Amino acid sequence: MGYLRKRGKMVLKKKNREEVRKKKYALWMKLWTCLEKYKKVLVIKCDNIGASIFHNIRQALRPFGAVIVMGKNTLLKAGIKRRMDEPKPTDEDCEYRKTTFKPAPELQKLIDVCEGYLGLIFCNDKLSEIKDVLKGFSCQKGAKIGSVAPSDVFIQPGPTGLDPKQTAFFQALNIQTKIVKTQIEIINSGKILSKGQKIGASECALLDKLGIKPFVFEVAVRNVYDNGVVYSPSVLDIKKEEILEKIKKGACYLTAVSMQSGYPTSLSARQSILSGFKNLVAVTMNVPFDFKESKSLKATESKAKPKEKAEKKEVKKEIKKEEKKEEKKEEPAPVPDALEGGMSLFGGDDQSLNYIYSPKT
Repeated sequence: MGYLRKRGKMVLKKKNREEVRKKKYALWMKLWTCLEKYKKVLVIKCDNIGASIFHNIRQALRPFGAVIVMGKNTLLKAGIKRRMDEPKPTDEDCEYRKTTFKPAPELQKLIDVCEGYLGLIFCNDKLSEIKDVLKGFSCQKGAKIGSVAPSDVFIQPGPTGLDPKQTAFFQALNIQTKIVKTQIEIINSGKILSKGQKIGASECALLDKLGIKPFVFEVAVRNVYDNGVVYSPSVLDIKKEEILEKIKKGACYLTAVSMQSGYPTSLSARQSILSGFKNLVAVTMNVPFDFKESKSLKATESKAKPKEKAEKKEVKKEIKKEEKKEEKKEEPAPVPDALEGGMSLFGGDDQSLNYIYSPKT
């Protein structure tokens, strides 16, 4: 890309300006066609993510029929605003935009969400599945001077492989070290960076020397745009089964309230009809009046009564048998008499005992 120096500033050549302009307009054309074709957009965060990862993401999203549009927020915002503005006769692309222009004020919500380096994934359905696919793509990178640490960074104790001349890096960060076999060894684990801290030159140099890449960057979904409505991506984690269960619970509560209060609703109509039918059948059981539905119920009941009586008799018989068995078990065994066999305690018979204890005449 060629540059021209003008008053101490580097200015792009006219040819290169035209090339850049054509590329921007081509991106806008792609953006406009996606806005017309698709009604749902996933706004993803693309900071510190390489082009090779997005190439793999495009391949993974092809079965879902999704399209990715990447770019800076200013470029994407300008393209969406251009789509919202009504074409004027002074515009170069007036004739093209007249054929495709439709008023879409709801796109302003999508413009408000576009921040930083981002990407737009256009689709019509399967948002939760696309979000799950994006979770599998991440990259591990080292620290850069001037950037903000996304997480805390710790150094574990152990040998570093550095010579003793490089102890200044550890001393600047208050990390205790010792020299073992002409190598620097870390004694205790230390915290180098905290979340949200700006990375300095000393922290970056130390991590590079130790070969540590502490940060893992993922392709995260920031917001979801759905037919003019913007909501959090956490809503996509809710499954259809959970929604149906909550709807069923709510319907049960409404029917219970309507039945107790006596206020009929469409939900309680089925229950009220069933309860009324039961009451009518109960009345016909004791009254010489029948209708079509109650006759079949009476017939089934009359058939079931003799069977029930026979079963009750059998149960009573079994109970009586068990009671008799228990009575037999409870009767005490007969105790043998010591005086049986005609013998007394003194070796005589009963007649001798009668003679001895008989009163004198």
